[in-house]
Amino acid sequence: MRSAADLWEELLLVDESTSIEAKTSRDVGRSLLETVCAFSNEPGLGGGYLLLGVRPSQQGSLFGPSYEVVGVDEPDKLQVEIAGQCRQVFNHPVRPQLAVERLAEKNVVVVFVPELAPTEKPLFLKALGLPRGAFRRVGSTDQEGTEDDLIALYQGHQGETYDGAVVGDAAVDDLDPDAIRVYRELRRAANPVAEELTWSDADLLRAVGAVTLEDGAMRPTVAGVLLFGKAMALRRCFPMMRIDYVRIPGREWVSDPDRRFDTIEIRDPLLLAARRAIAAVRDDLPASFRLPEGSAMRTDDTILPLRVLREAIVNAVMHRSYRIHGAIQILRYANRLEVRNPGHSLKADERLGDPGSETRNPRIAAVLHDVHLAETKGSGIRAMREVMQQHDLLPPTFESSRRPDQFVATFLFHHFLEESDLAWLGTLTPERLSDEESRALIFVREVGAIDNAAYRNLNRVDTLTASGHLRRLRDLHLLEMKGAGSKTYYVAGTGVVAGDVETHKPDAETHKPDVQTHKPDLQTHKPGLQTHKVALPEGLEERIAHAGQRPPASVVEALVVALCAHRPSSAREIAEALGGRDVRHLTRTYLRPLIARGLLAYTIPQMPKHPDQKYTTPPPPTAEDAAS
Repeated sequence: MRSAADLWEELLLVDESTSIEAKTSRDVGRSLLETVCAFSNEPGLGGGYLLLGVRPSQQGSLFGPSYEVVGVDEPDKLQVEIAGQCRQVFNHPVRPQLAVERLAEKNVVVVFVPELAPTEKPLFLKALGLPRGAFRRVGSTDQEGTEDDLIALYQGHQGETYDGAVVGDAAVDDLDPDAIRVYRELRRAANPVAEELTWSDADLLRAVGAVTLEDGAMRPTVAGVLLFGKAMALRRCFPMMRIDYVRIPGREWVSDPDRRFDTIEIRDPLLLAARRAIAAVRDDLPASFRLPEGSAMRTDDTILPLRVLREAIVNAVMHRSYRIHGAIQILRYANRLEVRNPGHSLKADERLGDPGSETRNPRIAAVLHDVHLAETKGSGIRAMREVMQQHDLLPPTFESSRRPDQFVATFLFHHFLEESDLAWLGTLTPERLSDEESRALIFVREVGAIDNAAYRNLNRVDTLTASGHLRRLRDLHLLEMKGAGSKTYYVAGTGVVAGDVETHKPDAETHKPDVQTHKPDLQTHKPGLQTHKVALPEGLEERIAHAGQRPPASVVEALVVALCAHRPSSAREIAEALGGRDVRHLTRTYLRPLIARGLLAYTIPQMPKHPDQKYTTPPPPTAEDAAS
């Protein structure tokens, strides 16, 4: 068991982390119990520590995280309360290790919570039940459990995955012989002597997990309908299972309803949908060329390498959560491509790119692997990083979040450290910048903000190194810090504002997107809590008035969507327009689920927790959608 002094030193260096939580906690509250639950559940963590009697410094620090020791007045009583609550509030008892130590001449309590054995998981708060009460440890936060979390936590019990479940409203006749034929063709191209090519369709479908025997009859599984289902079956059983390719003018989500989006909806069995999506984006991306070292011949390619594009889309299809009613979104901005899929990564952020695959859809993954669309060794993210580097492009960034429950991969079209970049960086500071720091500044110029996780993604460094580099850029006034603790992020600082001269010219020869003439809009995302009452159309005001004090959830959802369709609005503005509702309850109960279902969208999608975040409605379908 680690000492209080050791925990204190790490806390000051790197802030709260996956395995350390600091709390004032003079009594046992809900927050402490959630952390105990998260430490107990998190697979592979080995447990974690709570340091009680410590709080963030109210004065703050310019040089990193700052805490102060406030002490615990009655440490023995607190230990007894913790032990008692841990025996009573969970579905089975938890027995943490507790110790009282001196720190800064005050008493503090160190609590070590060991990880439970796989067969004892999930641990959950009885008052919340499953899945919400089964907390997981994500970074320095405790997150409510989801259905996918239960699958991961029940793996020690050898539980069934969702893609192996029988679809209640489906029969074998709902599987399309043409889709099965396409699988055979793709499998034959990948391996002409594959044994399964000699089997009947019935045997083949059962072997790949597309059907299973139930009550003496063959029934389609989730994987079977998604991979081989007829159009009618897909619409009936999985109405939101589609891939949306959206072309957006400019660099930010367009909130003006009068500006049209160009959208393609792809509704096909997964084998066909993935290939159609790859082809649609490939054919649409601008062309680029490069001259490989030692070669006299130029090679032409899309501005985003085809290998990267394929890996990004197939990973989304393979790893998304099909429990969530939402579409995969491929968003093409002027300077980047974003691939957004419902469902967070089952791998921890720091392990993304490490060998070994953790998929919530093993049957779907196996079929995609059979036809060489996907690999199952967990090397997809590493391959994308390496290929982007080989093409002198900025590395991709990956963001996994549970609220909203989604995974976002971002690929900038920008080549790293071209002459125009060096000229721009040279205007900012006389100090020498490392390649890592230069990447971060270019990323902020292109995307608008960066946090520790994005910096680690760009530069493959650890948390402490990323924190040090970001603080240096802040001290040079090239970045400005926003937020606090685990929600800290950085935007362009005053030094970038002063040095941002138009040194870039569009390179028409290489057909690159017009990313050079952009000047970051550093005034539009200033955090603030000021709100104003949103002016509403007369009809909408009447609908809100007639809804009453306790309208059904469906009525509230319709009003929220109507408000955001009229005008992009913050959570506070929506809450105020609906008669002063609780902002947290509104966000948790309505806004996040509507985002997950694709009925709302963020105006700042790169940072869902941005203090200036607003909600708007996605683009309406176009005539091209109907044709597709």
